[in-house]
Amino acid sequence: MRIATLTLLMLLTGTSWAGTMAVSAMPGGAVIFKKVESIRERRFANLVEQKTDFSCGAAALATILRQAYWLDVDEAHIIKGMLVTADQDLVRTQGFSMLDMKRYLESIGMRARGYKIAPETLLTVKIPVVVLLEIRGYKHFVVLQRADKDWVYIGDPVLGHKRYSHDDFVKGWNGIVFAVLGEGYDKANVLLDPPLPLTAKSQMNEFRPVGDAELMDFGFIQSDFF
Repeated sequence: MRIATLTLLMLLTGTSWAGTMAVSAMPGGAVIFKKVESIRERRFANLVEQKTDFSCGAAALATILRQAYWLDVDEAHIIKGMLVTADQDLVRTQGFSMLDMKRYLESIGMRARGYKIAPETLLTVKIPVVVLLEIRGYKHFVVLQRADKDWVYIGDPVLGHKRYSHDDFVKGWNGIVFAVLGEGYDKANVLLDPPLPLTAKSQMNEFRPVGDAELMDFGFIQSDFF
């Protein structure tokens, strides 16, 4: 009878328990429910997912502004802002450019800098940046979250969290990183500590906040930290 009653209760309240599951039963018949994260939710955790064919740049920019600066912006908001000065015909055929992103950032009081760096210096990139990859002939903006001696960790607006070997990453990368700069940067933002692939074994967390001196190497100024 107890099982039948519980089943009926779950059916009647099914929409309220979306994303949860019963994990154990307590004495007396009480059931503990725990929120369950789907594979898709984990794949896009803390990332803004791309909704249109031409908006990978807007989604990548929104990810950095939301997670590293805590700004309440989304992909649609940034698209609207960039279209103010962008060539709309060009956007429809080629998407947004780094120049469009730079102009948008300046319009909201922030700064942007593009750096040409050598592949062997990827480990020195200490902030999340936008990079352009060419994947099977398709040019695509993504967020480079961090790199270590083995892997480059990417927040992809279409594919979610990915990691590439250095060689594979460099094959599709044009060598430029696009840094977003301004006041209110969160030096311990979640983009610097991307989730490991679902198949990976647990590893020691090597994340550490980045110091002011390292950030200033990328173009931050002292007043950005107050």
